[in-house]
Parts: sequence; structure tokens; C-alpha cells
Amino acid sequence: MGLKPHLMNLPIETSDAGFYKGFTKAVAVSGKVLVGALIIWAVAFPDQAAGVLSSVNSIILSTFNYWYVYVMAFFVAVCLILAIWPASGQLKLGHPDDKPEFTNFSWFSMMFGAGIGIGMLTFATAEPLYHWAKNPATIQGLTTGSSADNVRDAYIWSFTHWGIAAWSAYAIVGLSLAYFSYRRDLPLTIRSALTPIFGRSLSGPLGHVVDVVAVVATVLGVAQTLGFGVEQFISGLSRIGFGDWLYAETEDGGQKLSIAAIVVALTVIMGASTLSALSGVGKGIKWLSNINMGLSFFILAFFLIFGSTFFGLQALVLGVWDYITSIPGNILTVWASDGVPESAATQLNGWQGGWTMFYWAWWIAFAPFVGVFLARISRGRTVREYVLGAIIIPSMMCFVWFAMVGGTAIDLELNGNANGAIVGAGQSDQLFAMLAVMLEPTLAWIMSVIVVVLLLTYLVTSADSAVLIINTINAAGDEGPKARPHIIFWGLALALVVGGLIIAGGLGAIQTAMVIGALPFSVVMALMGISVLKAIWRDGRRDKQGIPATSEELAAAPAE
Repeated sequence: MGLKPHLMNLPIETSDAGFYKGFTKAVAVSGKVLVGALIIWAVAFPDQAAGVLSSVNSIILSTFNYWYVYVMAFFVAVCLILAIWPASGQLKLGHPDDKPEFTNFSWFSMMFGAGIGIGMLTFATAEPLYHWAKNPATIQGLTTGSSADNVRDAYIWSFTHWGIAAWSAYAIVGLSLAYFSYRRDLPLTIRSALTPIFGRSLSGPLGHVVDVVAVVATVLGVAQTLGFGVEQFISGLSRIGFGDWLYAETEDGGQKLSIAAIVVALTVIMGASTLSALSGVGKGIKWLSNINMGLSFFILAFFLIFGSTFFGLQALVLGVWDYITSIPGNILTVWASDGVPESAATQLNGWQGGWTMFYWAWWIAFAPFVGVFLARISRGRTVREYVLGAIIIPSMMCFVWFAMVGGTAIDLELNGNANGAIVGAGQSDQLFAMLAVMLEPTLAWIMSVIVVVLLLTYLVTSADSAVLIINTINAAGDEGPKARPHIIFWGLALALVVGGLIIAGGLGAIQTAMVIGALPFSVVMALMGISVLKAIWRDGRRDKQGIPATSEELAAAPAE
């Protein structure tokens, strides 16, 4: 039986006038109500919110751990299929004559800055150090924590969490949206990616639900990222001399971020990001992305020259090899608890829940934001170019950072120069602590200022991109409405979600909320993977039969 042209018109009702002019009111209002309720709950009833979120989080991690592992493995498989599928090298994310809007450098800079830059600054030091001390190999007695024989295993897990699995999740969402929006002129919103499965029914309530789920996941995923960034930003301000007011003493004699510090940091970050969002992708976000990419290369060059260069390069080469050979096992293994608190099985289950499950949920929650943004900046590129560019180049950039920055930290601890100063620092402070060990005070201060500036540009880039993406989803994929009040609302909402959840229960509260929000969107993403494979396969058949596969080809086809 012959194929028909694909659905190339998905009407989504938007308001014609009033405050929500140009927006799908059901999506915009529902998203605001859900996020607003979370903010009010976290601020008004912090103890209850932290307790409920923690309980639900525990249930999800114990019940859906297999789902999270296998769905991420599915995303990797889809991207690998598309990378080698002959048709993917011919099909463009757009019409045949479309050219990329951005240069390769700007494309990569915006993709990397929005996708992973903040977390990289925190975890390039912290994660290799943590896994160097403890990972599945040490739990099973195969290696010794904090010793030379555990370095390779530390990098296996660091690269596993920040490698192709993370970027495959982003790539699936971005590819699905770009494919259907730019080839078939469907709205640039999440529901469009499911049209091969649900068809025109996505114009109504089903599509509204999909988009609302995406908005909530985006807010929580970005809140998690901003939470890490805010904590490190405040650590940096403390290191460069902004005063003791940044921290408050806890009941047990420790310290935590002061409310004043959180308010000041979020005011600076979200104020700058809102102004950037009002300027659009081609201006503020593009220039900020280029600036933070330039600063990233400067800091990386610093570690290549003044850090533990040989140790880092060795960690990179061996780490990539170990990571590649470990992929099949690591992305498919689920460790189940045997119920015995001190057993290896229970410890492995707890480790996987605290690290791998957390990361998979984080990447999934972050995927609607990064995916829509990747789609927005990738028009005119082929499917293969997009997939390879979106998963390999950013992954390698992360690997180099983790090897050179984290490797320098490990080497300084191994050779005794750090004497525990780096591992003893808090997660958000370890990069600054390492600079203090490596350099004399004045140079350490200068480098710390550069890191703070870089962190600020990453924070602003991620936040302003997120605000624009949320508004794009709420406006049924229309990037046209400036919607200044809505941009300001979502900028303020992100600040309140981050601030409210940090005050309610620290970064742990944001983490648990994010894991919960990621679960329903993971189902949407799995359907997106099936949908795009189905669409590319059918478009290949349409091409062979001379049936229009894009809206431009359909418009040019002679009437029957």
C-alpha cells in the first residue's frame, strides 16, 4: 500500500487578545499554577515539602530504577542507529536549500553553554575526586579508594555520567523537534514530535498535557542546574573576598548559604538573564555563549600548561578507552538491594541511586530545555551532522575538562601537595581550593575571579535560554511574541524555585523535586525516540516512491 504525505499541519489554539495573546492558555496557565504551587509549598511549609519530596523520590528510585537505566540505553541506541543509518546523512533538518543559521563555533558554543557548562565547572573537579574515593569497584573490593589503582575506575564513572548518554537524551528531543518543525512546518513545541504516533489528536488536551509536562520538567531541571551554579558562585564570591555574610552557621556548628547570599546571587543572575532573554537568541544568548566558550578554553589552557598535564592526558586517553569498552555493561546494569544494610548489593544500589539515577533524571528533566534550544539553533544541518555534533563533540569537551581539571586535583592529593585541602573542601568550593593549592595568593585570586565571571556567564546563558524555551512551548512553538511580562514571570519563577527549594532543604530538595518531575517526561522522550525513527524510515520510503516528505515538496507537487 502506498504511503501518503505526512501530517504537515497541527493547529494549536492560541489566544487572540488579552494578556495571553499568542499563547496557548491551557498550557501557560497550567504550567504557572503547578510551578507557583510548588514555590508556595516549599516556602510556606519547608519541612513538609522536604519530607514529602524525599519520600516520593525514594519510591521512584526503588520502583523505576530499571526504567531509568533502560530508557537512557534506548536513547543511546537511537542516536547510534541514526549516526550509521544511510538515510540520515541525506535528510536535512529543514528544506533542501536551508543553510545553518550559525557558524559551527557559535553552534557548538551555544549548545555546550546551555547544555552542560554550569555542571561542568562544579563536577569536573568534584566528581573524579568523589569516584576516586568510592565507586562500584571499591564497594566490591576490586580497587582501593583514594589510591593510584582507583584512578581509572573513577574516570569510567565520571565519563559514563557526562558522556554520550547525557547528550543522547538531549539529542533525541532536539532532533525530534527540528525534524518535524523544519521539514514539515509543525509548531516548535514538544507535542509536534509525537505526531507520527498520535496525529491530529495532539491539537487538543493530549497535546496540552505533553507540553505542560515539558514545562514543569524544564523548570525543575534548570532549577537543579542553577542550584549547583548558585552554590559555586557564592563559594567563588567568598574566595575573592566578598565577606562572611555569604554563609550562616547551622545548629550543629557547620555552615550553610545565608538567605542574603541566595537572594543577592539570584537577583544578579536572574536579572541579567531576563535582560538577555528579552534581547533574543541571536543577540544576548549568542554573544554570552561565545564569551563563556572563550573563557572556558582559557581556563582549560591554563590547566593544560600549569596543571598536572601528563597525569591529565593519561587519564583522558585511558579513561576514554575504559569508558568505551565499559559502555554496554554500565548503561544496562541495575544493582538491586538485597535488604541487608551493609551488604555490597545494598551499597551498590544506594550508590547507583545517588549518582547514576540522579544523573539520568537530571538529563531527562533538562532535555526539553536543551532539546528545544538545540532544535532552534540547528536548522539546515543534516540528521547525521546534528547527531554526531550533538553527542560526540560536547562529550569529548567534557572528557578533556574532567581529565585535566579533575586529574590535576587527584594528582595534587596523590603526591601530597594538597594535603587534603581539595578533598576536604565542599563540592562547590573544590575548584577554588585547587587553585589556592596550585598558585600563590594573588594569582589564585585572579584565576578565581575569572572562574566566577565564567560561572556567571554560564548561569545567565542557561537561565535566559530556559526562559525563552518555556515561552516558546507556551506559545505553541511561536518564537515571535516578545511577551515581556511572561519572560519576567518565568525569570522570577526560576529564581523563586531555586531559592525556595534551597531554603526548604538545600540542593537535596531541588534534586528530589527534579527526579519526580523527570519521570513523566521520560515517557514522552521514549515516545519521541520511536516517533523520529518511524518518521525517518517512512520518509525514506516516501522519497523512493516520489511522495512529498517535506512541506516545501508538498507545496511544489502538482495537484492531482
